Amino acid sequence: LEDTHSVANSLRWGPDGWLYGAHGSTVTAKIVRPGIDKEPIAEIEGQDIWRYQPETHRFEVFCEGGGNTFGVEIDAKGRIFSGHNGGDTRGFHYMQGAYLKKGFDKHGPLSNPFTFGYFDMMEHAKVQRFTHTFLIYEGGALNASHLGHLFGPEPLQNQVVETEITPQGSTFKTRDLQRPITSTDPWFRPVDIKAGPDGVIYLFDWYVPQLAHSRTYSDLQQGALDLARGRIYRLRAKDSTFKPTPDYSKETTAQLVQDLRSENKWVRQTVQRLIADRHDAAIVPDVKKQIDANDGQYALELLWALHGSGGLDAATGVHLLDHKDPYVRMWTARLLGDADSVTPEVAKKLAEVAEKETNVETRAQFACTAKRLPVAQDLPIVRALLGHDADTSDPRQPLLLWWAIEAKAQNDRDAVLAFFKDSPLWDRALVKQYILERIMRRYAQTGARKDLLTCATIFDMSPTPEHSKILMTGFEAAFKGRPLSGLPDELVAAMSRHHVGSVALSLRQGDAGAIDKALKVIADEKASAQTRLEYVTILGEVKAPASVPVLLELVEKTKDEPLRKAALAALAPYDDTQIAKRVVAGFPKLSKASQPAALSLLASRAGSAVQLISAVESGSISHQQVPLEVVRKIKLFTTDDLTARTEKIWGSAGRATSADMAQKIQRLGVLLRDGGTGDPYAGHTVFMGTCGACHTLHNQGGQVGPDLTKFKRDDLDALLLNIINPNAEIREGYENFLVTTKDGRVINGFLVEQAPQVVVLRGLDGQNVSLTRAEIADMKNAGVSLMPEGLLDAYTDQQVRDLFAYLRTTQPLLVKGGGGAP
Repeated sequence: LEDTHSVANSLRWGPDGWLYGAHGSTVTAKIVRPGIDKEPIAEIEGQDIWRYQPETHRFEVFCEGGGNTFGVEIDAKGRIFSGHNGGDTRGFHYMQGAYLKKGFDKHGPLSNPFTFGYFDMMEHAKVQRFTHTFLIYEGGALNASHLGHLFGPEPLQNQVVETEITPQGSTFKTRDLQRPITSTDPWFRPVDIKAGPDGVIYLFDWYVPQLAHSRTYSDLQQGALDLARGRIYRLRAKDSTFKPTPDYSKETTAQLVQDLRSENKWVRQTVQRLIADRHDAAIVPDVKKQIDANDGQYALELLWALHGSGGLDAATGVHLLDHKDPYVRMWTARLLGDADSVTPEVAKKLAEVAEKETNVETRAQFACTAKRLPVAQDLPIVRALLGHDADTSDPRQPLLLWWAIEAKAQNDRDAVLAFFKDSPLWDRALVKQYILERIMRRYAQTGARKDLLTCATIFDMSPTPEHSKILMTGFEAAFKGRPLSGLPDELVAAMSRHHVGSVALSLRQGDAGAIDKALKVIADEKASAQTRLEYVTILGEVKAPASVPVLLELVEKTKDEPLRKAALAALAPYDDTQIAKRVVAGFPKLSKASQPAALSLLASRAGSAVQLISAVESGSISHQQVPLEVVRKIKLFTTDDLTARTEKIWGSAGRATSADMAQKIQRLGVLLRDGGTGDPYAGHTVFMGTCGACHTLHNQGGQVGPDLTKFKRDDLDALLLNIINPNAEIREGYENFLVTTKDGRVINGFLVEQAPQVVVLRGLDGQNVSLTRAEIADMKNAGVSLMPEGLLDAYTDQQVRDLFAYLRTTQPLLVKGGGGAP
């Protein structure tokens, strides 16, 4: 068990009678009812919000993604939220059947490879991590100014944040207002928060010195944790008085219905569970009348009570889809759609209402519901929703509509193609901006002949050259990093008829004329830098041998550093002895920016690694210019006595022991606390020469590793641990993967992207390497950080002080004597 994210957690009853929970890690979580089940009723993997219906025994993933999900909150409108173990946000807003951002490198890709997008966290200003579990306050006991606000623990900062949640189209954004609870006690670690039946807020303080997996386990083993000092606090209004909670179970069902008017969400949610448990059909006629007579929160509560009592039949649903309250319409669609099919009358009404619906959040739920329904009920609703041109600017509705179409693309291909035969549909703003490119990419990405023939059919339905160009954008996106050989003649003919294509497409097809043209453009210093960069990247993927001399000349002569680095990366797939010979010879002339890319190239094959070692042995390349991470990579090759030769130059190149690193951390801790002050301006220079090659701080630096700006950099012990021992805690998404290709290359880096056909890695040189699955012989998590050890070894004590002075700055530096960044 890695941590509590790894288990099914945070159980909450939804107003629809389902039990909702979260799961946030790779470990398989099993759902079992104690005393009832001999075997789990469900097993889940990945990151998601799931739900279980205890009466029908249905289990399903409600929404996929959400990070290391721990915490489920349901607001007054029945929306689902959770916090997030990270910075720059207060958490996620979940929608039915949607796909959200997750820790892709740690927890794998989304289950559907054709999502072509996902929902990010709720928009927020840059903040430190984290608010992992929170509540949305709707208790009625605090001042009305707090109503609807998010209250979340910030255990790393020893405080609680109060945050405003405001609509952003069909979703939300957040803004911090204040810290109603703060503490100078560094052991104050608020980790959970709940609303009580009295309408006040209860806060759970773990009370430990540090929140870190390894530290906590170690402290527990050594007896350093005080297990008797965890505490529970209550946050209430100053003038509040305690009111005992009634025993609602003793009330009649009719009385419970009246309790749904309470301003306390805890009361309403408790009452809804009791009503649903009773299934009292006697209240149904009166509840139906009351729904018609009311709007706002009470009308929505009545709808949930009607559903829980078994009174929401098809005829009632058709009637309520015309209700004046948008949330009644929204939830009517959701509740009816939960059965995964509706009556013809309901399906017709959903499409009619979708066409005229004025509330964007309700339209979003209609899209979610449509995705669950059979294709004959799904696509008419989608067609109606595609008519709302205003939704092109919504942060979620375009993808929800795409997912509702994509859900039928494989098993209902003919119906989907028939859907696109309607020419006027192609000119809808949502279709042109979001759907056409994705539908072409969906079928092209599989590479299967049947799907490529479907691409030809879609091209031949295109009404104008403009639409054909949009389709071609999607087709090229599907083949990024892949050769385009062997396309069906029917598809090639369709492309020709519609006059689509480009030099890039022809390059991927291996067209000799296109290769010649691209090589001329690459060699032309006056040509567009962006075009040259695109062609260089493609030639590194399609392997045209004629490009090797041109790429080598580019490495040796260009003044464009990004282009030089791209050319070095593009040479990696070519097993040509001239490459290593010329790169080694020209290495001393390369800038510091390009040398990592050159070393990565030379260390990727046994033959070129031999030439690199020979150059170091002869003194033409200094052994100090070759990082230990490159040396360790070379030692993976067993030919030409490389292991013995590397050890003769660099020693064992082994990783420092934990004791060695602990001693170094202790020494530097004393130095930084008691050994004088550092100059952050001088530290900026040190940073850009080391950390800045991979990390960004205050918008300056590289894009390889995580942005350090949002990290808690005032914790000296944590900073030292992460720099001296980068393997102590590898941040999610920055695990080091090691790939061996069938042609003998060894490549390591962060996993940037993985699709059914392609894997993309990014190394310390900052270059992306695209590999087809067919090229890969072996791929595994190396279990160590890509960040090298010994980063501080070359610096004087004063330079270390300067570096840490800069690392711990809270704002970008101003130029001495003026303004602006250094």
